[in-house]
Amino acid sequence: MSKTDHIQHCIPRIRASYAAFSDKEKKIADYILENPNRILHSTISQVAEDLEIADATVFRFCKRIGFKGYQAMKIVLASEIVTPIKDIHETIKEQDTEKEIAEKIFKSNIRTLNDSINIIDEEMYTKAVNAIVQARRVEFYGNGGSGIIAMDAHHKFLRAGVTTTAYNDSHMQLISLSQLTKDDVIFAISHSGTNKDILDVVDVAKELGVTTIGITNLAKSPLSQRVDIPLYTASQETEYRSEALASRIAQLSIIDALYVNVMIKRKEAGQAALQKVRKAISVKKI
Repeated sequence: MSKTDHIQHCIPRIRASYAAFSDKEKKIADYILENPNRILHSTISQVAEDLEIADATVFRFCKRIGFKGYQAMKIVLASEIVTPIKDIHETIKEQDTEKEIAEKIFKSNIRTLNDSINIIDEEMYTKAVNAIVQARRVEFYGNGGSGIIAMDAHHKFLRAGVTTTAYNDSHMQLISLSQLTKDDVIFAISHSGTNKDILDVVDVAKELGVTTIGITNLAKSPLSQRVDIPLYTASQETEYRSEALASRIAQLSIIDALYVNVMIKRKEAGQAALQKVRKAISVKKI
C-alpha cells in the first residue's frame, strides 16, 4: 500500500497532479473531469475506446493517482458526484474590476484549502506531530518561495518552545544538517518536489538517520518518495498564477495545524514557552 492509498478523493488528486501528467495521462484526466457521470456508467474498455488508448493505460492512470484500479476510482468518484465539489476556478479576465479579481483569488485560495484538507493522510499527519514533539531539534529547509514557508514555520515553533531554525541557503542547510542526529527532524519544503538542493539535503539526512518530513504537491515526486513522512497540498495552476504560488496558503495552513497540535501535546511546556515569548516582546509595544 502506498502512503496515499487510503485517501478517499479522486477529483482533487487529479487536479493536484495534473501538471506532472504525461500527454496521455492528461487526456484521461480531462476526460474524467469533463465527463464524471459518463465514467460511472462506463467500463474501463469503453473509456479506453473513447480515448483510443489501451485498457492498460487507463488502469495505470488509476494507479498513478493512488487507486488500486479503475473500479476503486469509480467508487470514490461516485461519492464526489453525489456531493459535488463546486467549481470555483479562478477565471480572471483583463476586464475584471480590482474587487472581482480579489474575490477570484480568495475563492481560488479557498478551493486550494478545501482540496488540501480532502487529501490529508491522517496517519502521516499524526506521525509528523509526534516526530516534532519527540525531537531534540527541528529544522526547516526551503529554497526560493519555499524558504519563506520555512521561515514562517521556524517563527511559529520557536513560540512553542521547540528548538528550531530555518535555512533557505543550500550550503547552510547542509552545514547545519551535518550536526544533526537520529534524535532530530528536518522539514524539506518544495512544491514541485524536484528541487535538486532539497533532494540532496534529504539524501544526506537519511544517511545520518535524521527523520525527514516533506511538504509538497500531491503529484508523485522524488521528494514525496524519499522522505519518511510526506505531507501534501493540492493546488492548480491558472493563467495569472502558478500552482506553486497558489499552494502557499495550504503550506502555511499545514504548518499552522502542526503548530497547534504540538502546542496541545506539549501542554504546560508549550504554554510556558508562549508566555515567555509574549513577555519578551511586550517591550516592543507602546
